[in-house]
Amino acid sequence: MLRSILAVIAGSVTWMVTALGMDAILMSLAPQWFDTGGKVESVPVLLFMMCYALAFSALGGYVAAAIARRREIAHAFVLGLVQLAMGVAATINFWDTAPAWYHLTFLVLLVPANVLGGRLRQSQKAGAAGRKSMAAA
Repeated sequence: MLRSILAVIAGSVTWMVTALGMDAILMSLAPQWFDTGGKVESVPVLLFMMCYALAFSALGGYVAAAIARRREIAHAFVLGLVQLAMGVAATINFWDTAPAWYHLTFLVLLVPANVLGGRLRQSQKAGAAGRKSMAAA
């Protein structure tokens, strides 16, 4: 049980450090993309931001699955639900920083992105087990 909790926490921290860190880097490297209130209106910039945030969500799901070592997809799914809850709260607070389509699309894709990370870890683990059994034969 403790390992499961730590797995979800680690996946969440992974997402926060990577996604929010990338946001900070982007704001410092390309401040022209953001208005004074932090609002982004450019569709290509919004799509770029969504892509890396979802990729980092998949990374968080992968980390959660790797730490859990069992029921990888279930742990990634729980992480996705935690991120969804945090995402809804953030969306409410930052609604004016992006168009509604951005917020809603991102929220809809959060859980699947995390599950994808869990599936990637599960596949990697299965592939390693298969290679071990073939080497032993």
